[in-house]
Amino acid sequence: MRLLLVEDDVMVASGIKLGLSDAGYAVDWVGSAERAEDVLQNETFDIAVIDLGLPKLDGLELTRRLRCNGLTMPVLILTARDALCDRVQGLDLGADDYLLKPFELPELLARLRALLRRSQAATSATLSFGALQLDTANHEARANGQSIELGPREWTAIEYLLIHAPKPVNKNKLLQAMTGWDKGITLNAIEVYMSRLRGKLEPHGIGVRCIRGFGYRLELLEALPDARAE
Repeated sequence: MRLLLVEDDVMVASGIKLGLSDAGYAVDWVGSAERAEDVLQNETFDIAVIDLGLPKLDGLELTRRLRCNGLTMPVLILTARDALCDRVQGLDLGADDYLLKPFELPELLARLRALLRRSQAATSATLSFGALQLDTANHEARANGQSIELGPREWTAIEYLLIHAPKPVNKNKLLQAMTGWDKGITLNAIEVYMSRLRGKLEPHGIGVRCIRGFGYRLELLEALPDARAE
């Protein structure tokens, strides 16, 4: 999942980014509302974490502008303000959740998972497709009673494919979900990760199909005997 972090405190932002990256998120960080607006004009994110006390344009006004511009991604606001009026105003302006500072990372992760499930109309922390089950809370993948070992980017890729299954996922969006602004891998390298996933999923009847010129999607192999012969 690709996450936009809007936080002006460098130390706080570094700690949050490290924790979220370790949990499998592709985190892109900006230090101001103005920079966030610029980024969101050209790039897509699955969720945003916005600090309330930003300089100049604060988190409430940023959230209001995002909603006025038609952006529907979930927004979680971080704040040291405990006043009821601030929380009510933020929710009325379009925020989906609030988290008071200081907070523990496990709570932030749980709230992000809940918001992502809600945005995808999912009711469980477990994503399923055929025999595959992905427990996003415990970071475990299983199929037919067997544990499947996944690297960090393999996990991000299969989670993204599962959330959108059976619809295809654009290759560029999949790359962004896996890396954000990190240029560690290229579009061509995505096929390496897809090949690894095929090797781990096909024994369980699940295929990762390449749609030429677009991207990838998950398919049940039992239902598509002709596709395996292509």
